[in-house]
Amino acid sequence: MKNILLLLLMSMAATASTAQEKTKIPDIGIVQDYENDSLLNAQGYRYLVESTQKIFSPAAVPEQEYRQHLEVLKRLRTPLLGSNLFIPGKLKVVGPQADEKAVLSYVSTVFQRAHAAGSRFIIWGSGGSRQVPAGFDRSTAKAQFVAMAKKVAALAKEYDITLALENLNSTEANFINTVAEALEVVKAVEHENFRLCLDIYHMLKEDESPSIIGQAKGYLVYCEVAEEEGRTAPGVHGEDFRPYFSALKSIGYQGPIVIECRWNNITAQGAEAQQYLRKQIDEAYRK
Repeated sequence: MKNILLLLLMSMAATASTAQEKTKIPDIGIVQDYENDSLLNAQGYRYLVESTQKIFSPAAVPEQEYRQHLEVLKRLRTPLLGSNLFIPGKLKVVGPQADEKAVLSYVSTVFQRAHAAGSRFIIWGSGGSRQVPAGFDRSTAKAQFVAMAKKVAALAKEYDITLALENLNSTEANFINTVAEALEVVKAVEHENFRLCLDIYHMLKEDESPSIIGQAKGYLVYCEVAEEEGRTAPGVHGEDFRPYFSALKSIGYQGPIVIECRWNNITAQGAEAQQYLRKQIDEAYRK
């Protein structure tokens, strides 16, 4: 009898352990204007991602205007998760015009402001800033970027901000076009505050297989999505994202999945896009 009871307890413990280890299904966020907060909350979005250039950039937002943004950001019903459009195109991080002092001064203010707003992530796409000039040695450009990223990441750590390096397709930038390339840079920088953003839209544009996601475990912190044709909202053309979501599940990814697309009418399309994406995420994660 004691042996049977022991076996039963062991079985229950194993079941509980398995349940605890089950991967959490990601929440859905959206890249949108914070002025649409109430609408986005009603449509089911859990997080909001705004533009750095609009709310945090010292080059575009005077201090008084930033303070006005800050008061609103702290009261959002759809919480601010992070911001994109990190570094303006005129502020170069690679090439002969790369200006480390100017970049570090700029990002320091961005981090201060983002931290005060409760922002967790800054998405590092910034295709214009990282564009490699014609004729410039690409290996030199990569070394420049890695060196700059190490210093930017060290500043980000001071403000508890995680940078997420985004793959940008070759129509938008000529450097770090794939997840494989972005992951290589993240590993070279080797800093806990410099991680990976996986953008499924850009993967689709570059015909990059979901299999690369298997190599991103431990580095991936943020994911974005839109349909390939026209960068439309999920559901417009019926894009099947489930192979990518299944790959995310396989590495235990539990972070946000954020829609970044071109909307025809967010009021009319927002809820439908959220529901379409929710269905595909659930199907992939509950297999």
